[in-house]
Amino acid sequence: MPVRAVIFDFGGVLCFFPTDQQIDHAAKFCGISSGTFLRSFWGPHRVEYDAGRLEPEEYWRIFGTHAGVDVSGRVAELVRIEVDFWSHFDQRIFDWIGELRDRGIRTAILSNLPRPLGERLRAIPGFLDPFDHVTFSYELKIVKPQREIYDDAIRGLDVAPEDTLFLDDRLDNVEGAQAAGLQGELYKSWEDFWPSHSDLAGRL
Repeated sequence: MPVRAVIFDFGGVLCFFPTDQQIDHAAKFCGISSGTFLRSFWGPHRVEYDAGRLEPEEYWRIFGTHAGVDVSGRVAELVRIEVDFWSHFDQRIFDWIGELRDRGIRTAILSNLPRPLGERLRAIPGFLDPFDHVTFSYELKIVKPQREIYDDAIRGLDVAPEDTLFLDDRLDNVEGAQAAGLQGELYKSWEDFWPSHSDLAGRL
């Protein structure tokens, strides 16, 4: 099936996941274990944060309640720490995006992420330049795998869903894309992805 556009998730695709050292530092800052930090960080309220229905102060307050720690006065630093979590970009995939665009393939980002991170990405000079469209969940108040968020990306690209490849590190998000008519594919790592896709740019 032809591919005229490629949509990229952000966390785990365009950027690396936080390192163990980063998680340990964040947990130490909160005075809790790394396991407790992660369970509270990815708690049920995370979806509401990514959907833009919780402000940072409320998200981190709930985080603290879940973790059994008072984060009063530490929210600004926790926001900074989280932005740093997702600030190690994978230049290899950005180089590939450049190849795609050189061949006339349209590109987009479709990501669940909270407002502070999205605003930071929009503020980085040139970071979004390689993309024809950007869909951030907090701006639309919807999240993957809701159908409407994929529809937004498709409208922005002005390409048929069946002609669009979607890459995400979460299976439920890939399945959501497939249900919306896209060519969804699970992305595990560049090392896993590239051997079977190294000639994709030339075949698009």
